[in-house]
Amino acid sequence: MAGEASEIVLSKQDLREVAAFAAACAETVLEIFEADQPDDSRPRDAVSAAWEFARGGKRGKSLRDTASAALKAAKSADTAAAREAAWAAMSAAGAAYLHPLAKATQVKHILGAGAYAARAAELVAGDDRSVGAERLEQTVHRATPVVVDVLKRFPAAPSGGGRVGELIRMLDGAIVKSCG
Repeated sequence: MAGEASEIVLSKQDLREVAAFAAACAETVLEIFEADQPDDSRPRDAVSAAWEFARGGKRGKSLRDTASAALKAAKSADTAAAREAAWAAMSAAGAAYLHPLAKATQVKHILGAGAYAARAAELVAGDDRSVGAERLEQTVHRATPVVVDVLKRFPAAPSGGGRVGELIRMLDGAIVKSCG
C-alpha cells in the first residue's frame, strides 16, 4: 500500500541503549523541574523507570504510566523551562517505545529527551540559544555507537515542531555527521 513505512529491525538491546541515552539526557534537567515543583517526583520517576528498563527491566505498563505521569507533571509546571524538563523526562520513559517503522517521526523517540533538555536549559538562561547549542554538543557525546546505529536506520528528523523540532533536527544531523 502507498504510504506504508517499512519495518526497521530493533532488538531489545537497541531499545535499552536508546532508553539509557534518553534517560542520561533528561536527568541533566530534572533540577529545573524540581526547583519549580519541589514536591512532584513524577519526572524523576519517569527517568528512573527509563534507567530501570535500560538496565534490564520490563517494558510494561509501569514504564508507560511514568511517561504519562511526567506529561501530566509538565502541565502543572509554573514555568516553560520546568515544562520542557518534564517533557524531557516523559520522552526518556517513552524512548523504550520506539516503533520499528521507517518514519521520520520516530526520530523524536530517540532524540526528544535531548532536545527538550536543551530547550529547558535555553529557557533557564533567558532563551540563550548558545546554551542550547552547548547542551546539544554534550548530547552528541552521549550517543553510544548503538544509539548512532539505531538513529541511522531511520529517515532524517521531520520538519516542524517549533524550537524543539529544530533542536531534534540539529541533533540528528550532528550525531549522524560526527559519528559518520
